[in-house]
Amino acid sequence: MGLGMNFLRPLAPLAAIGCLSAQTPERPPRLSPADIQRLLVDENDKPNELAKGLLSGGNTNRLFYFPTHDEPATPAKWGFRFENVGFKSTDGTDLHGWFIPSRAKQPKGTIVFSHGNAGSLGYHLGFVMWLAEAGYQVFMYDYRGFGKSGGELDRHGMIEDVKGAFAYVKTRKDVDAKRLISYGHSLGGAKSVAALAENRVEGLRAMVIDGAFSSYKAMARVVAGDFGANLITDEFSPKDLIGKISGTSLLVIHGSRDLVVPVSQGKELFKLANEPKTLFEVKDGGHGDSLTRQDGAYRKKMLTWLDGVM
Repeated sequence: MGLGMNFLRPLAPLAAIGCLSAQTPERPPRLSPADIQRLLVDENDKPNELAKGLLSGGNTNRLFYFPTHDEPATPAKWGFRFENVGFKSTDGTDLHGWFIPSRAKQPKGTIVFSHGNAGSLGYHLGFVMWLAEAGYQVFMYDYRGFGKSGGELDRHGMIEDVKGAFAYVKTRKDVDAKRLISYGHSLGGAKSVAALAENRVEGLRAMVIDGAFSSYKAMARVVAGDFGANLITDEFSPKDLIGKISGTSLLVIHGSRDLVVPVSQGKELFKLANEPKTLFEVKDGGHGDSLTRQDGAYRKKMLTWLDGVM
């Protein structure tokens, strides 16, 4: 990892793509796309010294990710029981996650939650605690290079991490392996699309992607203009893979006013996906608050949709 990458790492909590929302109890401050561009380019729109340092690090796809290794909260802070879990990615990388039991006596199913592109597990609890309250078990985890998980940031390696999470939950005696759900927010939606396109999971009843992007290059352009797009490849982009998933009910959720991932990207994924599929375009929804809009109306709609496909 080059000197420039180490220099940028203290800024990671600020660049909270995918982590900022009314749904998220703990959240770092935010840098806007314009702020990030000012960090990387000079007045002539050319790479500045920081950007040149970043480029010297080799694998520029790593610049897409903003992990932290802190633990700002656990489910216990909101009165939920949970289990610390150590498990393996499919390539053997050591990963860390939390298993949150359902508050119902008989769980409706088990949700594997893949979080967005910033922070660590504790920043993303607001996306899943309501699901445990509603009768679902939840397994959430950190990708390699995030939180307490081992390994180094790597695009395809993180896809292997999603596969590893599903492999792990299927080994648990308290999980009905025939009643599984994939739920990915933002980056997590992109990673889960790629993982499930490569590896069909038996027992997967439903797939939910919320605020997911269709292209890595397109997202890099949103964040850092053409300079950013030129740093990032489009390998394993969801737009190229979502059409390979079949036989699983898909729910696409996207806010109409998502300022991080434009709603057009969510619509593109929906268009490319196979049936059966459903789209919730949430009026005035942002990047992480679509399910809390209108007093949680879309949470109720999601639960109704899940009841219908489970």
